[in-house]
Amino acid sequence: MDFAIAKTPLFVGNLVCHYYYDGLAVEQVSGELRDSCWYCRPLIGFTAFAKGPRLTMWERLLSLLEASNEVHVLVLGDYMLDHYLYGDAERISPEAPVPVLNRVREEFALGGAGSVAGDVAALGAVPHCVGVMGMNTDAEELSTLLTATGADVSGLVRSSSRRTTRKTRIVGLAQHKHRQQLIRFDDETRDPIDENTTKQLLSEVRRQLSQCAVLCIEDYNKGVVTAEVAAAATELAAKRGIPVIVDPAAINDYSRYAGASLITPNRTETERLIDIRLPDVSAVEKHRERILSASRCKQVCVTLDAEGAALIGPGRFEHIPTRKRDVYDVTGAGDEVLAALAVGIALGCTDSEAVCLANIAGGLEVEKFGCVPITRDEIVGEILLEHHRDLGKVRELDSLLPELKRRRAAGEKVAFTNGCFDILHVGHVSTFAFCKQHADVVVVGVNSDDSVRRLGKGEDRPIVGQEDRARMIAALADVDYVVVFDDDTPLSLIEAIRPDVLAKGQDWEGKEVVGREVVEKHGGKVLFVPFEAGRSTTNIVERIRKVCESESTAKRA
Repeated sequence: MDFAIAKTPLFVGNLVCHYYYDGLAVEQVSGELRDSCWYCRPLIGFTAFAKGPRLTMWERLLSLLEASNEVHVLVLGDYMLDHYLYGDAERISPEAPVPVLNRVREEFALGGAGSVAGDVAALGAVPHCVGVMGMNTDAEELSTLLTATGADVSGLVRSSSRRTTRKTRIVGLAQHKHRQQLIRFDDETRDPIDENTTKQLLSEVRRQLSQCAVLCIEDYNKGVVTAEVAAAATELAAKRGIPVIVDPAAINDYSRYAGASLITPNRTETERLIDIRLPDVSAVEKHRERILSASRCKQVCVTLDAEGAALIGPGRFEHIPTRKRDVYDVTGAGDEVLAALAVGIALGCTDSEAVCLANIAGGLEVEKFGCVPITRDEIVGEILLEHHRDLGKVRELDSLLPELKRRRAAGEKVAFTNGCFDILHVGHVSTFAFCKQHADVVVVGVNSDDSVRRLGKGEDRPIVGQEDRARMIAALADVDYVVVFDDDTPLSLIEAIRPDVLAKGQDWEGKEVVGREVVEKHGGKVLFVPFEAGRSTTNIVERIRKVCESESTAKRA
């Protein structure tokens, strides 16, 4: 019997299990899990749902992401305020060979562990923040930004002896839009926190863990994640059976992270840790035992930029690739990876699945300037886009919209046309080709069988059922997606899709076009497809009838 994701996940205390491995003899139990399953975290009770064929990993990720607003993640570490000053660079200073910036605007954003918390929230989970801030206006700004994401900031400890870390970046703008960071100023306290602050911090960790499924530690070596804090927090999590994920500081000794479930150094940090160059994945695999030993953790996920990531554990090495990206800014990529791993594991992903999720999130992050949280919808859209072929062209609207959103974000235009398409003919093919000439993505709405019957085209219509009609249209190269709709008009479909181009036959020119108002309101346009005389399903059906009648008459004669 195959077991797959429960659509509605079951939470028991802080623990969750969504996935059950094929062939595992399990049943609903109360008490400890009878059979060991490396896909599942320890449970005190669960329900398994028997299903048909096992879902693909991407289908499982999509299903799990639907439940992300039900998980809570504790984020412990160095909370920072990112400060951006933008200015137009229009001339070079006469005093020195440096650009003179005409100030345009000022922005504040979350940095460090704050960035991780913001990323967790954008992925739909609830972050619980535990860290240290000063008692200045920067602390107020940081707290306000975190609260706006939906984060719980009650665990942030105030200290009169420390400054709130602020990183100020001076960014020059060329032609008012092309951004280039020129210099950064850091205002911070890097001394280890004192004994009293340590006690307050660990008290907050203990309190917040009672609500959380995962503890993630973001260490920038600013004096908050000391050896005492890291060890105590890891022990508190271990007692509750809560996984601990660490994004390490740029240091040579990982002893402070000993016992963590998973640590995520990048290539450069891993090279520093073992003092060996790692130019490619094969080098990481060659030195996997040394990396694992030096990490002092149960597993290591080495992030390898364009090469994806390598997951290392006792007797285990797994390379998880990612697709190549146009890298704009690597700022915040490590924070995004940590957040995605934490949310993924909290949702019940296997370690490999969580790394795949992190690969996607980190890849999307480096395409943007600065620390910009990647949303759950962006992740879903990217998964759907990358696995378009596996999912096929015929879609439900719910699975189509996130993919269209991602394609629009990449600058693509969407065209929409609709019809019964009862018998596919050259007029239909011309319409789809016309749509492709005016947009990058073509979505075709197909009337359902019931909808066709209500249009009054005849008692024997449609001749071809909706599934076959949709499959025939999907087989055409100019068509990207097909959606079957049951309404009398495609208005609700057009409202949801918001196409840039709405294509109708030329015979509709001068008539009321359903959806025109919606399309034009959002900056789109209605285009009319040149009419192909005599090419219609009704004409074809009539000709077939006449042929049949002639043959019948001939036989009777």
